[in-house]
Amino acid sequence: MFRNWRIGSVNGALLAAYFISAWTLVAFSIMVAPVHGLYERPSVAVALFLSDHLEMTGMSTVRAAWLLALGRLTVVAFFVIYLALLWIPRTRKNGGSDEALGIALAIGSLISFASMVMASKVGEMAALRLHATELLLLLGAAIVVVIEKPATAPKTVETAAPLGLEQAELLHNR
Repeated sequence: MFRNWRIGSVNGALLAAYFISAWTLVAFSIMVAPVHGLYERPSVAVALFLSDHLEMTGMSTVRAAWLLALGRLTVVAFFVIYLALLWIPRTRKNGGSDEALGIALAIGSLISFASMVMASKVGEMAALRLHATELLLLLGAAIVVVIEKPATAPKTVETAAPLGLEQAELLHNR
């Protein structure tokens, strides 16, 4: 079963295992209690940036928290789709699941980069380390996916049989 797995597939599966579990818990804690969930460690930099620099009101902060949770759940959904496509051998061999992984990596990198910038603006060092680590994980997986191409099937070349002396080379005989 594991003979036709590429390095990018294994890397994506391990990355999906981390992000599905970690970001789902963060998103659900934000959905249950938006302000309390936003001020927990994974999202505290975003919360401090919204309150200090953008001076958002309470309801605007709740809407921003729900938007962050929606973004994280979107990344989780694309990782789940990637894992579902990864278990189909034909799709895994020809790299058909890489598109879902690419979308998850792009959106996740954008969220992690924005959170990292916000953490550096408010001086939250623990959140900065967390978001920088997540960003490096996502960018490393993106590099592996871009560099490693799926294996191509060997092409069969048909050679024309030589014509006998009795056959004329006409257009319909080619």
